[in-house]
Amino acid sequence: MPEPPPIGSGRELRSLAKAKAEANAGPREQRARAERRGIERAQELLPGALNAGIDEPAIEQSFFMPRKVGGMSLFLLFAYAIAVVVSQGLPSPLIWAAALASAAPFAAGALLAAIERRAEGAGPVRYGVVLVGIVLPMACAGLALALWVGEGLPWQWAIATLICINAAAAALFGTRIISLFSANIASWTGFAVLVPGLLTYAAVIAAALTLSLIARLEWKAAESRRLAREARERVAARAEDILRSFEETGQGWFWETDRRGLITYISPKAALVLGKTSEAVIGSPFGDIVDPSDGAADAERTLSFHLSARSAFHDVEVRAATSADERWWALTGRPVYDSYKNFCGFRGHGTDLTEKRRSEQQVSRLAHYDSLTGLANRVQMSQALEQILAAPSGRERECAVLMLDLDRFKQVNDTLGHPAGDALLRQVAQRLERTIGTGGRCGRLGGDEFKVIIPGHRDRAMLGQLAQEIINSLSQPYSIEGQSVVIGASVGIALAPEHGASSDDLIRNVDLALYAAKDAGRGCYRFYAEDLHAAAEERAELEQDLRDAIAKGQLALHYQPVVHASDEKIVGFEALMRWNHPKRGPISPAKFIPIAEDAGLIDRIGQWALRTACADLARWPRSVRCAVNVSALQFANPDLPVIVSNALAHSGVAPSRLELEITESVFMGDSSGTDAMFRALKRVGVRLALDDFGTGYSSLGYLKKAPFDKIKIDRSFVQGATEEGSRNGAIIASITSLAQALHMDTTAEGVETLDELELVRLLGCSHIQGFIYFPAMTAAEATALVSGDLVVEADGPQCARAPRQNLLRKVVVAHGGNRITATLRNISEGGAMIEGLWNIPPGSAMRIEFSADTSVTAQVRWARDNRVGVEFHQPLRRRADGAFAVLKGAPAEAGISAMR
Repeated sequence: MPEPPPIGSGRELRSLAKAKAEANAGPREQRARAERRGIERAQELLPGALNAGIDEPAIEQSFFMPRKVGGMSLFLLFAYAIAVVVSQGLPSPLIWAAALASAAPFAAGALLAAIERRAEGAGPVRYGVVLVGIVLPMACAGLALALWVGEGLPWQWAIATLICINAAAAALFGTRIISLFSANIASWTGFAVLVPGLLTYAAVIAAALTLSLIARLEWKAAESRRLAREARERVAARAEDILRSFEETGQGWFWETDRRGLITYISPKAALVLGKTSEAVIGSPFGDIVDPSDGAADAERTLSFHLSARSAFHDVEVRAATSADERWWALTGRPVYDSYKNFCGFRGHGTDLTEKRRSEQQVSRLAHYDSLTGLANRVQMSQALEQILAAPSGRERECAVLMLDLDRFKQVNDTLGHPAGDALLRQVAQRLERTIGTGGRCGRLGGDEFKVIIPGHRDRAMLGQLAQEIINSLSQPYSIEGQSVVIGASVGIALAPEHGASSDDLIRNVDLALYAAKDAGRGCYRFYAEDLHAAAEERAELEQDLRDAIAKGQLALHYQPVVHASDEKIVGFEALMRWNHPKRGPISPAKFIPIAEDAGLIDRIGQWALRTACADLARWPRSVRCAVNVSALQFANPDLPVIVSNALAHSGVAPSRLELEITESVFMGDSSGTDAMFRALKRVGVRLALDDFGTGYSSLGYLKKAPFDKIKIDRSFVQGATEEGSRNGAIIASITSLAQALHMDTTAEGVETLDELELVRLLGCSHIQGFIYFPAMTAAEATALVSGDLVVEADGPQCARAPRQNLLRKVVVAHGGNRITATLRNISEGGAMIEGLWNIPPGSAMRIEFSADTSVTAQVRWARDNRVGVEFHQPLRRRADGAFAVLKGAPAEAGISAMR
């Protein structure tokens, strides 16, 4: 069987191969020492590597015929040539025949060896090879020398030559005991013919038997030694294979130094990490493989200490001296001593820690940073704030905390999906970092909530400016998946230590400031104030009261008429939510609707409003419509078309009589879901109105595809439109022109004066809604109103007037020589309304006496029943408390504006 090829790589593997070579070639003691060195070396490099069993094929010595025996034939011919010289003559042909017969089989020894190996252990073939290749040539050699003695060769030379031939055979066959003893017996048997006889034959037979017995004993001992040697070689080969696998799989690598600390071996993979070859690294100081930078200085000093102290070390972490990517190793080593206890150097192994350290860094980053945006997370922001507040100096404890909340972010998630929401949050984080810069630290607390910490003392003006910059930056349009998205931001601000000396107090107060910013209409910032605690408690109470009001049916719908501009005929109503709190009285929808949205109650309220409005609409003439507001959260509900259909079916109202008013906020996502909702609602048959047009994030792009039937012009454009220099009229004209081109109606909201009514009619508005006709009324009042001919008349002041204060105060009016006691109902800087005066024509002058020493002159502008409206000749001035100077001792309630 063929000899197995050597396994392994590197210096250790070469050392093991050298040990095996010494074991095969040297004396017994040398072989044993070499074997021990090879096994010990493998055990030192990889403890435990010798525990697994690996089978190896039989070694070469298990065959009788060696592969290389051709040299024996040359040796025989050389011996015969010298014998010719010694005998001083050529032998007879018979001797030459015997001599050639002894050399020829050895010349063909390689062929015989191949035959034996191909026989795969067959006994007859192998013993036939011994007979032909060993016994026959050796017997012929002995016979040739014996016959040559008879022809004059000195017998002393013949015996010496035969001894040399046997010595050569011993060197050739080595530990092959059967082959060796067969050669010896055969050679002396052939020589025995020199003195033929019974005694000679008996001696030869006795010698053969003795040698056979000795050969058998020696063969058994050699076989035992061979098996032991093969076992040791298998162990060494197994260790080599494990070491090689350990290196090649990247689990680790090996190194060795001499007593001077110079590298004598390093695994190729480790050298490759250093950007060099093993040969280039060998001879360098071991410390050169460590990065000398400041970050690795401590590790290098630890390694240097162990090397200088000649002490073992385990898993010392060092940074590799690489010029490319950062790589980290864990080095383990121990000192090596020779048999005389002399220090020889260090030997050990290393493992790559790069991925482990990266994983640890990633885990640490996840523990302190937000995985989505890369900003600091809640834990790190809390630690940073506590660190500032724990500073020893009072000045160092000063800082500002800004809490941010994104407005309308939930609608982006609902309309575009959470992946789009995640992309939006990443862009928000980038804008926030750019705005803050290096002056502060940004973090994401979770969801759409962010925090900013500004260390040091900052005045309120600077912080307010920064908060406004944040709001402006975050309110710019975003591009998400090819679609334009617009959101807003609200900011709360608290200062330390003014608003809290501890982290908990400061966070609670900045949250209250953020809630105040939301309650103020969002898209703004608010500083913390002491009264916010009361406001927060009030809001929580209102939320609970609102839940109770929904459950107890305390909400109500009021209806404000919508009048056709051309014929002043009522064509519809807008349903308006009203809540008369049992303790607080009427609460404005602007206050409780945002609470309902935040508390998740708006959908229940919206469904109730739809059902109630449809039920009231069923009692009105068929020419009258009713408009119901739909919030963006309701619009995002996929069940909205079904809810509308059920309300219409239950009340028996035609779908065309119901009008849904939708604000521009539903278009923030501009998604296919929004278009699908519009199509579904139009399939139901209801009308759609765009409410508060121009006050939000207007985009004319959605008007070309959204199926609106009406555009409602917000009251902010109507109010002040008649004032000199106002641009509101131009805006109204543009909206009406756009609506006419798109075949849509227009409704002007909030019309309160006759001049505003005349203007919106002149500018082309098709419908009017406002106090100029009617305020909002109950369902019963609306039913009574539409029971007639539906034609109404405008009733209101001629023009807009300054803001007035409502109050009840007795005054004395001097007119036409009469002094009349009347009641002052409201007052402004330029005029007042007085009750209790009859038959005073417009244009009359009068004096109004507020007290014995305070009076003003005025002119009557209008008179109706017992009420007159007057204009002061000189505008009044206000005191610091907000009351007018003429109203001495006026109660604080006098400054409260009237609620309509």
